[in-house]
Amino acid sequence: MTQVDVLLGLQWGDEGKGKIVDVLSPQYDLIARFQGGPNAGHTLEFDGKKFVLNTIPSGIFNEKTMNLIGNGVVIDPIILKRELDNLKKAGHDPVAAGKLVIARKAHLILPTHQLLDAANEQKMGKDKIGSTLKGIGPTYMDKTGRNGLRVGDTTLPDFRERYNRLVEKHKEILSHYEFEYDLTEKEAAFFEAVDFIKSIPHVDSEHFVNGYLKQGKTVLAEGAQGTLLDVDFGSYPFVTSSNTTTAGACTGLGIAPNKVGSVYGIFKAYCTRVGGGPFPTELDNEVGETLRQVGHEFGATTGRARRCGWIDLPALKYAIMLNGVTELIMMKADVLDGFDTIYACTHYEHNGETIDYMPYDIISVKPKPILKAIEGWKTDVTKVSKVEEIPARLSDYIAFLEKELEVPVKYLSVGPDRVQTLILN
Repeated sequence: MTQVDVLLGLQWGDEGKGKIVDVLSPQYDLIARFQGGPNAGHTLEFDGKKFVLNTIPSGIFNEKTMNLIGNGVVIDPIILKRELDNLKKAGHDPVAAGKLVIARKAHLILPTHQLLDAANEQKMGKDKIGSTLKGIGPTYMDKTGRNGLRVGDTTLPDFRERYNRLVEKHKEILSHYEFEYDLTEKEAAFFEAVDFIKSIPHVDSEHFVNGYLKQGKTVLAEGAQGTLLDVDFGSYPFVTSSNTTTAGACTGLGIAPNKVGSVYGIFKAYCTRVGGGPFPTELDNEVGETLRQVGHEFGATTGRARRCGWIDLPALKYAIMLNGVTELIMMKADVLDGFDTIYACTHYEHNGETIDYMPYDIISVKPKPILKAIEGWKTDVTKVSKVEEIPARLSDYIAFLEKELEVPVKYLSVGPDRVQTLILN
C-alpha cells in the first residue's frame, strides 16, 4: 500500500503552494485538497497564462490526475461554479473530463455565513481579524456546532427545509448587529450553484483516498493557508478556522497518521503576511515596500497588499516540527535578486531573554528579531535553468538555511512559471 504525501505552507500562507502542486502533479494519480475554503488563492502560471484557483485542487491542469475536494474543505457553491465556468472558458473542463470529485462530508458556505463574517468584522473595528469575508469562520463554527449543511445534504428531499432552518438561526444572530443586508440575489445564485455541483460526482473521501492507496496509486494532499495560521498552533486569534498542518490532512481526508509519507514544506526566501496579527520580522519601511512591489505581494483572492519582512527561522523551525517536514521547497528566490544584503531572523529578544522559538504571548508582547546579515547574490536568477547556474551566494544562502532548519531544500523556485523550478537534490 502506498502512502499520502502532504504539501503545505510553513509561513502565514501565500507561499506558492499552487505552483508546486502543479509542478508535482504529473507524479501523482490523485491530488486531494484537505482544508480551508475559497479564502485560499492558489496562483498558477504556464504557457503565458495565469490561473487563480480558490477551491479546486491545483492538479487540475494535468489531464491524467484525478482531483478531490476533501471533507475538511468548506465550499461556496457560487464561487466553485464561477471557478469552473472560468476554467471552461479557458479550455479546461475538469467536470466533463471526469477529473474532479467532491467529498459528501464537505460543508457548504451559505450566503448568510458571509453576512455573519462581515457583520462581525465590522463590529470589531480596529481589532478585526482581517478576514477575507468569504464566510469561512462562521461555516466552521456551524460545523463544530453540529448545525452545518454538507454537500451530501443537497441530494436529500428536505434540503431546502434544512437550509431554511439554518438561515433563520443566522438571521436571529444578525438581528443583534447594526448591519443591513439583502439576501435575494445571493440566495438565487446559491441554489443555482447547488444544482450545478450536483452534476459533479460526490464521494466519501475516506473510502475514495484509501481506495487509491490500496491500489498502489500515488496521492498528494494539498493544503491551503499556512502553518502559522493553524487554528490550534498559529498566532491565535489571528488565524484561519481549520487545521493547516499535516494532522489536518488526516482529518480532512480520512486517512490514518501512519498513511502519511513525505511532507513537503513550502516557504518563501523572505516572509509575508495578510491581515492582522503578529509578524516579528515585518519591514514597515522602504525595504518592505520593495519586497511587496518586486514580489507582487498582493492577495490572489482579495487583492490586499501583503505585509513583508525578512525570513523568520524560529517560526520556520516551529512549523517544521509541527508538520514533520521531510523536504523543503524555497520559493521566490528571484525577489531578492536586487539586494546587496539580505537578512535572516535567527532568534528573538523576548522579555529580557534570547529565544529561538515562538512564544505563547507573541500577540501581547512583540518579540524583537535578532537578524543575521547575508551577502546578496545580485544576479537575475529568473533565467537560471540548471542547478550549475545558481549563483554561489544563493547556494550559500540555501546551505545556511539547510543547516539552521536541519531539513534539505529539494526544490528552488526562481520565477512564477512552472518551468522556473529547479530540483536541487
